[in-house]
Amino acid sequence: MYRPAALPLPPWLAHALRAQRGPVPWSAVVRGALAAGPLLLAAVLLGRTSLGVVAAIGAMLAGINDRPGSRRASVKRIGVPAAAGAAGLLVGTYTGQHVGAVVLTVLLTLVGLVAGSVSAVGPVASGAGTQLLVASAIGAGMPLPEPGWQRALAFLAGAGWLLGLRLVLPTPGAIAGDFRFDGERDAVAAVYDAVAVLLDAVGTDDATTRRAALTAALDHAQDALAGPRLRRYASSAAEQRLHAQYAAALPLAEAATALAWAGEAVPGRVSEGPRRLAAAVRGNTYTGSLPAPHRSAPALRALDDALLHAADAFDQGRGRDLHTRRRTAGTLLRSVFGAGGREYGLRVALCFGAGVAVAQALHHARWYGQHEHWYWLPATAVFLVKPDLGPLASRVLCRAAGTLLGALVFAGFAAVLPRPEGLIALVAVSGALIPVATRHFAAQTAVVTVLVLALVMVGGEPQASAGRIGETLLACAIVLIVGHVPMPGQRGGGVRARLAAASDAAHAYLAHVLRESDDQGLRSHDGRVLRGHGGYGGYAPEATGSDTRALRWTLRREAYRTLAEARTAIALAAAELPALARHAEGTDEIVATLERLVDTTTACAVHLDDTGRLTRRHTERLAELLDDLAKGRRRVGLRLPELPLAG
Repeated sequence: MYRPAALPLPPWLAHALRAQRGPVPWSAVVRGALAAGPLLLAAVLLGRTSLGVVAAIGAMLAGINDRPGSRRASVKRIGVPAAAGAAGLLVGTYTGQHVGAVVLTVLLTLVGLVAGSVSAVGPVASGAGTQLLVASAIGAGMPLPEPGWQRALAFLAGAGWLLGLRLVLPTPGAIAGDFRFDGERDAVAAVYDAVAVLLDAVGTDDATTRRAALTAALDHAQDALAGPRLRRYASSAAEQRLHAQYAAALPLAEAATALAWAGEAVPGRVSEGPRRLAAAVRGNTYTGSLPAPHRSAPALRALDDALLHAADAFDQGRGRDLHTRRRTAGTLLRSVFGAGGREYGLRVALCFGAGVAVAQALHHARWYGQHEHWYWLPATAVFLVKPDLGPLASRVLCRAAGTLLGALVFAGFAAVLPRPEGLIALVAVSGALIPVATRHFAAQTAVVTVLVLALVMVGGEPQASAGRIGETLLACAIVLIVGHVPMPGQRGGGVRARLAAASDAAHAYLAHVLRESDDQGLRSHDGRVLRGHGGYGGYAPEATGSDTRALRWTLRREAYRTLAEARTAIALAAAELPALARHAEGTDEIVATLERLVDTTTACAVHLDDTGRLTRRHTERLAELLDDLAKGRRRVGLRLPELPLAG
């Protein structure tokens, strides 16, 4: 019997229904259970309930940022936003106490402008901007007896308590003895596993996807090794060994990418070597014997050389550079004041300021009834306006559904639980659920709603589920309206800024590889010459020898990382409502071309190492991709750097 095909869901709705998958992070669940609830219990027993509420809020927000990864990376990922939140609490408290409604709205709108612009720098900066705004709204809209500095210290204590648990408690199931480095060790081992999987996929349709997975694994390993005390040069024997193991994976990844670009199937046992290296990293052991070499092609010879280099590096354990680009103050300022930062900042400021203004109007009109807490509406607007949390329509739908569910669940619990012990237990359970709930924005909203309503009631306020639902719907309406209001300049500034950064990095990588060919020039099929030019990110183009190879790996890592960031931003923009999604049309084709250009550049680099010159296939492919980029740039109106081509 014929069955009509199901209609595909619109992208914004499909995104709202999509959830992350994976095993339950039990270690994070344990930390969540030991954070907000016990802090609140201790404060109640000491007679400082209001400070306990603030500390629990700090622990809750830190728990949202407690994501999988290394302990060292968690210091920045949790600590920087917590410091920003404490500053926001100070700003909100003192402005709320000393200025009127109009001045308060203007000041908090300016804070929103700063926080939104800074959020364009990266994920940690975005988390800091979020906590700065949420905490400033709480400080101004949650009347507490303590002065602002005590609230800020309590907030830091709550976040610091969870961070301390993250650093001290071992990960369940950690192996290889030294649990301090289990996150780092797993991240480096995952790189070798990703290399092996890519080698298995060479010559198949899955090769491109597997290469993207290798990029993600390398990005994660870089971040895991880049935290405090794991600096440019490692300081302990264990850290030196991890640095050496990570550095040894870079030439392997380069060779595997070149093999994937060639598209010719390789012997199945080629992937055995990287898998043995992955097992050695996880077990903190030596590599043992490796498979016999296959040296029939330049990329295979490069792979075998990389395996031998890795075995030597594993045995000697000498620390190496992480091959990361150090971002200068000028780079950060360009991110903040560029097109992406300006657009981001204006929208956050308008949404946050409108939320404060409406909340103030309702507060002075006594719409809130018995309770005086008016922070929920602007704080909700902050989460809704953050594009890194998903497309706008998806965020609004998930936030409304999550708040409705959480408010109804809390109303049921509040009717039967004893006070305050039952509510404190509810806070502890909610804290434990946050690491799992972060996989979906609606689930996270529901859990946070239950937790915050319980905190407010423990602090002495009446049950406020109905009011929270109404304020959430108001915030949704504000963000939907502001999100579609025309802004000065070109729309899609965030996507275009990411794409421009990726293009800069890709062209810098290509220019460096061309320069490694002794500046003899690489002729394309139509007689043009491709010439390397310029530097990138402060790197010296005159680097030679081993420094040249290290610089090449750094540029390659930067190119792939920025491409992944651009791909993520484009995917989110494409899932917006049509009125917003159209501003990013065509950018996915450009980033795909850039990815092929970087893959081709990697294949060129490996071939140059082996033979000292490029084949006709390499040069023709480079010229073709550069032509495609020029056409795509003109088609979507993007200003991207060009590599000179002379006739």
